[in-house]
Amino acid sequence: MTARERVKLLIKAWPQVYPDAHCELDFRNPLQLLVATILSAQCTDKRVNIVTPALFKKYRTAKDYAAARQTEFENAIKPTGFYRNKTKSIRAAMRAIEEEHGGKVPDTMEELRALPGVGRKTANVVLGNAFHKNEGIVVDTHVIRLSQRLGLTKQKDAEKIERDLMKLVPREHWTDWSHWLIWHGRRRCYARKPDCSRCEVFRLCPSGKVFLRTGQAQKPEPLG
Repeated sequence: MTARERVKLLIKAWPQVYPDAHCELDFRNPLQLLVATILSAQCTDKRVNIVTPALFKKYRTAKDYAAARQTEFENAIKPTGFYRNKTKSIRAAMRAIEEEHGGKVPDTMEELRALPGVGRKTANVVLGNAFHKNEGIVVDTHVIRLSQRLGLTKQKDAEKIERDLMKLVPREHWTDWSHWLIWHGRRRCYARKPDCSRCEVFRLCPSGKVFLRTGQAQKPEPLG
């Protein structure tokens, strides 16, 4: 089976396995999603979602974030880790949004990537989930791992993996594709000891049988 054939079958299977797959960062508008995505770097979505309700209540506009006091903001986001760098990135990005975009988050890849602290991954998250624009595929640790295990790429660099995936996955599925792989990575295809014996797409995965045979996967639960 070729990688393209595998992708075609996976696109049919994923909606059955994860019909509710979506971005697991809580947000109500593009500004909130941009902040949450920056905070999610090297931090779980669950932890970010614990921090953001109070943050979103206090800071409602780009101007509010830009004017935030450094120490006060650092303390507010401290649980997400790397809080000093994240504070600098968020305040600088919000300053640029306020000064260059009238306080509104831009909706193009070029403009988003021009914001301080915003890379391609963050831009893809915002474009796909806040603006419903398929400009690329979000490639995080789960997408990297699953893309390799599913035999869709041999690359290790995120942007090279994204290019490989964009050639294989039809554009209309780019945003959903990252959701599906992230959900599967969190719920079944773990970094250590993937649950291959109960994997819903086991027959489409070239790595599953190898993992089971070599003991790299979780052992099937005994019957009875």
